[in-house]
Amino acid sequence: MSSATPTPATSPVRRLSLAGVLRLRRPSEIWFKPALSSVAAVAPPNLLLLAFGRLDLAMYTMAGSLCALYAHNRPYAARARTLAWVVLGMLGGVAVALVTASLTRDAVVLVAVGALLAAVQKALCDATRIGPPGNVILTFISSAALFVPQTLAQVPGHLGLAAAAGVWAWLVGMAPALVRPHGPERRATAQALNAAAAYAATRGAGDGHASLRAAGYAAVQAAWQTLLSLPATGARAATRHALERLVVRAEVALAAPADSDPERLQAWAHALRGGGRIPRTGETPADTDELLGADAELAARPAPLWQRLGPLTPIAVRTALGCALAGYASLALGIGRPYWALVTAAALYQANITLTWSRAVQRVVGNLAGVLLFAAIAPLAHLGQVLLVLCCLALNFGAEALITRNYWLGSVCVTPMALLVTEFAGYQAPGDLMTERAVDTLVGALVGFLAAVVVTNRRAGNRVEQAVTAADRARERTARLLAESVPAPGALEAARRGLAAALTDLRATADAAAGEWWGRALPQERVVLAEQSGHRTLAEAVRRQAARTDRETGTRTEDVRP
Repeated sequence: MSSATPTPATSPVRRLSLAGVLRLRRPSEIWFKPALSSVAAVAPPNLLLLAFGRLDLAMYTMAGSLCALYAHNRPYAARARTLAWVVLGMLGGVAVALVTASLTRDAVVLVAVGALLAAVQKALCDATRIGPPGNVILTFISSAALFVPQTLAQVPGHLGLAAAAGVWAWLVGMAPALVRPHGPERRATAQALNAAAAYAATRGAGDGHASLRAAGYAAVQAAWQTLLSLPATGARAATRHALERLVVRAEVALAAPADSDPERLQAWAHALRGGGRIPRTGETPADTDELLGADAELAARPAPLWQRLGPLTPIAVRTALGCALAGYASLALGIGRPYWALVTAAALYQANITLTWSRAVQRVVGNLAGVLLFAAIAPLAHLGQVLLVLCCLALNFGAEALITRNYWLGSVCVTPMALLVTEFAGYQAPGDLMTERAVDTLVGALVGFLAAVVVTNRRAGNRVEQAVTAADRARERTARLLAESVPAPGALEAARRGLAAALTDLRATADAAAGEWWGRALPQERVVLAEQSGHRTLAEAVRRQAARTDRETGTRTEDVRP
């Protein structure tokens, strides 16, 4: 298999399509959680500033408050750490911006610093897989802070406001743990079961089954990552192990769809939605060897941060160049807020050029529609500062509630909210704000996308080669264990999960590379062969597991179904 030759597939320049770019998706299961958290984190600081007549300081408190948008899919122990790092990262970016703003008012220097900050924030967010909203919020706040007149003496006080709001955001993000302490891990397990049920319903054949299988393995891998961040011992261990057994059944369904019951998988997923008892899979307490593989994975350490940053170098360079050129283009046009163009460019960059193009279209459509919405809202918001704050809170909720449907739809609310925030220090002419925002959106999107085209990601093909090699090795390891009559306890399960993770990474890497331009031909034949042989080996490992369960529990093979 490793000797298969690369097949030159498509043209180095892919066709950029508009089909489906603006199509609405189903909302996220927890769309209301980020929306409510955002309002709960932003409202008290803003209302306090309003009461003291210092609404002009709201930008600093919002820097901390908006940290509440992160980590909603993580278990609470992991969420506590993640939110703390997000707050520290936000404070670091704001500190650099405020100190720079206090030392110089040269717009050329400010744009350069903003572009470098955006590149660093993009690389770190992608390397740590922080999740939505990614680097965009961090870049928006730090870029805006660069263009606020500042003195060194004011910096500590402004950072103090941001830090206080960040602590409040941390408390808001952790508050749901008091009501549903196991909510995130239950949701992740339910998503894995539903994805496995969708694939099992195809019986492993028919149109679209390959994409459903890939989505299923991605959901299972996400569920394992969630569960493995929980303690293996202690009060929460029982919940973790019960959920692990359900994720195992999802894995079984993905590897052997013809022998699986989709309705039962969906029933288990539905039972996890509330706070009731976790459904049992029918396995005996003695059947715990399959969970030893999870403990082996838990002991593994992720690659050092610098190794994860290496492959992201082209994306970071794209971000720095695109943001800088967008900001300078805005300055050349005489726009007073070049950070709007800079942030627009920063928001575009995705895993490849094709996805970046889609985001550019979504950003332009959403922002221009948002400018029109601002024209309708501005007369109401200008009736008083209380209404101004309430309008911003409503738009904040709408942005987070709608953005999971499609990025452009969320941008329709984000744009007028950003325009209203600029008026916290004093009302401005709506026409000027609307014109500048529309021009900066078009400039940022155009220049940002051109930078993505110029800065090629030639490492994409190498990453596919590495992913294929990793999948081959994982398959060979699993095959060797299958050849043994009695593998070491937990070894086969750990190998099986390692193979599933490798195949998931291979599919994601191949998809990302397929959307790049100017790269060398991808080894498509090797990818297909690696996936086919890998999934066959997974199915064989599942059959071995089923046979072992038969021997231990006395059940018949045809009864071993998820």
